[in-house]
Amino acid sequence: MPRIGSVSLPGHRCRCGHQWLSRKTTIRPRVCPKCKSPNWDLPRLYTRGDKQKISKSYRFGELFAGAGGIGLGAKLSKLKTYSGLISIQHVWANDFESDACKTYEANLVHGQQTRVICEDVRKLDLSVLSPIDGLAFGFPCNDFSIVGEHRGIDGEFGPLYTFGVSVLRKLQPEWFIAENVGGLGSANNGQAFNQILIDLRDSGYQLTPHLYEFQKYGVPQTRHRIVIVGIRSDLELNFRVPAPTHTNYIDCRTAIECPPILREANNNEFTKQSSKVIERLKHIKPGQNAFTADLPDDLKLNIKGARISQIYKRLDPELPAYTVTGSGGGGTHVYHWEENRALTNRERARLQTFPDDYKFAGGKESVRKQIGMAVPPVAAKAIIEAVT
Repeated sequence: MPRIGSVSLPGHRCRCGHQWLSRKTTIRPRVCPKCKSPNWDLPRLYTRGDKQKISKSYRFGELFAGAGGIGLGAKLSKLKTYSGLISIQHVWANDFESDACKTYEANLVHGQQTRVICEDVRKLDLSVLSPIDGLAFGFPCNDFSIVGEHRGIDGEFGPLYTFGVSVLRKLQPEWFIAENVGGLGSANNGQAFNQILIDLRDSGYQLTPHLYEFQKYGVPQTRHRIVIVGIRSDLELNFRVPAPTHTNYIDCRTAIECPPILREANNNEFTKQSSKVIERLKHIKPGQNAFTADLPDDLKLNIKGARISQIYKRLDPELPAYTVTGSGGGGTHVYHWEENRALTNRERARLQTFPDDYKFAGGKESVRKQIGMAVPPVAAKAIIEAVT
């Protein structure tokens, strides 16, 4: 709670990270009073009155937690009921990547009694997991993505959703959220998705699967994901897909430049581009890629069948960004609409709606992976708040 001397007042937190005080807690300006940057994603802090109205805390657990996109969305959520507000208390989280676990701990634990278990989920002892009211698991998308072999449920990572099913059957939380790429619906000719739904439903849950277009919920990126929300059947409650919050989508220029990112900001290292890449980018206009641009022969890529590719694709500053990914070789790093370079990780984090004070652990490629694999916190918040 922000304070002036010994007096606590209701507070707001802007997109830029500034905090300020106001007695008008129901009114939030379109721009930050301090730096005039637009407020387009993060909610205000809990007010003193809100805290007095909190009637319950949901115990929250995560599998495949990654860097904490869903976790941050849960932390920022306000679940409103007839009896008051419900807060979310992180109890435990699991991931295999050590850097992601460090990121999660540094940003979401803060000394709370939250256990971050850094271990392969296939070796996880479920008996050590404490009871929870809500579960999130964004199971690995590698085998369901339209990029790659698209092996679906028969791949190395495809069956990992079953560990989420096991936790549901053992701990029986009131609700869960499962997230994956849009390609999940077509994997194995649709059979993989159907089997996943059968297993989740047989665990005792009413399901609401939906393909979300995250730009409609305030994410400055055309990122489409299947999210399955499950409500325990004995509760006899129905989940309703939240209505889109944005008809005028946030463009990537606004997301990256308002406010400007400080050069010394965390995770803001520039990629050293080769002279040939720089020359190639000079010929690529905003919104074009290496195959749609008019490139000299010596700068063209000798790759067939990639005319709709995002390779060396520049952002269009007037539109949301195309999908930020966590892996890929040369030409897949998302490129600035004007400058001849790839985006920094901090700029990618902006497109994923992580605040600037959210620090990612690890080297540059590890951080890129954490950011690209995350669920945008703003989208996670919208879905979690619709649970009740």
